Amino acid sequence: MTTDQIILFSLFGLVFALLLWGRYRYDLVAFAALIAGVVLGVVETKEAFSGFGHPATIVVALVLVVSAGLVRSGAVFLITRTLVDSTRALGSHIALMGAIGGVLSAFMNNVAALALLMPVDVQTARKAKRPPGLSLMPLSFATILGGMATLIGTPPNIIIASFREDALGTPFRMFDFAPVGGLTALAGLAFVALIGWRLIPKREDAVLSASEIAQYIAELTIPEASPHIGKRLIELDEAAQKTDVAMLGLIRDGKRRYGTSHNTLLRAGDTLVLEATPDALDEFRSALSLAFSDQEREDKLKAAGEGLDIIEVVVPKEARIAGRTVLSTGLHWRHHTVLMGISRQGRKITQQVRKTIVRPGDILLLLVPKDTGGTVTDWLGCLPLADRGLAVTQDSKTWLAIGLFGAAVLAASVGLLYLPVALGLVVIAYVLTRIVPLSELYTHIEWPVVVLLGSMIPLGAALENSGGTELIAGSLIGLTGNLPPWAILTVLMIVTMSLSDVLNNTATTIVAAPVGIQMAEALDVSPDPFLMAVAVAASSAFLTPIGHKNNTLILGPGGYSFGDYWRMGLPLEVLVVAVSIPAILVFWPL
Repeated sequence: MTTDQIILFSLFGLVFALLLWGRYRYDLVAFAALIAGVVLGVVETKEAFSGFGHPATIVVALVLVVSAGLVRSGAVFLITRTLVDSTRALGSHIALMGAIGGVLSAFMNNVAALALLMPVDVQTARKAKRPPGLSLMPLSFATILGGMATLIGTPPNIIIASFREDALGTPFRMFDFAPVGGLTALAGLAFVALIGWRLIPKREDAVLSASEIAQYIAELTIPEASPHIGKRLIELDEAAQKTDVAMLGLIRDGKRRYGTSHNTLLRAGDTLVLEATPDALDEFRSALSLAFSDQEREDKLKAAGEGLDIIEVVVPKEARIAGRTVLSTGLHWRHHTVLMGISRQGRKITQQVRKTIVRPGDILLLLVPKDTGGTVTDWLGCLPLADRGLAVTQDSKTWLAIGLFGAAVLAASVGLLYLPVALGLVVIAYVLTRIVPLSELYTHIEWPVVVLLGSMIPLGAALENSGGTELIAGSLIGLTGNLPPWAILTVLMIVTMSLSDVLNNTATTIVAAPVGIQMAEALDVSPDPFLMAVAVAASSAFLTPIGHKNNTLILGPGGYSFGDYWRMGLPLEVLVVAVSIPAILVFWPL
């Protein structure tokens, strides 16, 4: 080995060791390794930061912004509220949620897809009175599997496409991964839904984290020209149950009605009295196109600023609003703020929310102009709750968001636009139409992942330029002896999959992809099947909670231990290899 190879292998070994140790965050480790590579002379100074402008890095960042836009527009709520039902049997629920998660993760970042569906799954488990751990792991695995089917579904596919462009001159297109990744995902989803969930240890004492979220007494209004005018209140009950909202009564002409109000014919201006979490309340409002409790104030808020925020605050004894109503404090005309709901654990609220005297210990749900939450909280003398990413769903822009994204995917798929350019146009359109507020544009990008990619890509290129990947490829071929190419392909896939179970899948892909290309050149066969094998294997991290972020996300809410994952994950990884290798040989022959 040359000196450069020794230095680079040492750097990669140190990176992998530190990632396994977990003491330092992966982006810091990767960036430190990049700087060390430059100082030691194995990475050219002019190439040091080339990874931050690499198409793979740009696409990952853009996909996260587009994912946020699809959430903010209500596109995901449109799917989940139509299909999810807590009365289904567990196996049917897992199959349906897995299918939704798989489809969503094919067209958006799979971490974002899980983040969207996990609260839905936990809420469904709470209503069905079963531990969420029985369904969260299948959902996580389903979103990982679904990401294999398209170019933008998961970072490894984006990276693999860029390596193919460097090697062969053209990248993989949007749906080139579908024949192999799609079949593998379908087989995996079938296993997860029919058999896999039965292998999860049952823990009846698992914590239902959603139950810890405050339930608010809130009010929503029937707007003018609403399609629900003339309906009976009870006709909205199905939508309320699907979104986990309890309808407590009706306010008309300033008077609150109870009990018999279920058969009341709805009129414009009627106010529904509800009990729900903030997310459920916003989903119910979006599903039925309702207005906030004070439509006039809401309209003024929208006209006056760049958008709206939802914040939660706790009322201490010394707060300005303690012992007073929101009307008497002048909260609206002083700070253009609307009180959406009050959470008062164990105590009833019998008046309109705006006319209710706020007590110490209450939690208030407030609708405020964009970026004024801190000012409003300080003026009230309240304490902010930890930010849970609450946002106002812009249901009027649902189909606009879907149409823009669909047009971009179509344009990229048929070759009219380069994918990063197509996604960039979607982001610009989302900002101009205020689907994603300009002030939030960069908050949706997961910067540690961007730093990891930007740092590892130059290191991977340096390893390839130094002949290091050729050395690894030769060693693997030497170890496999006289085995046929398909067997060597299987070995590469198993090695890559094993690395991905303990390391970040992005880092694994950056190392394994050039190795696959070198192995194909040594065997004098097409590199495409080897790149496909690396793409599928790098995304198949099912044995541990650290191999993929989705597995980490469910660790706490599902009540899992480190050793729970392999029970369903090991047979799933065996199935992935058994299905994907024949599929690769058929669709991407050697």
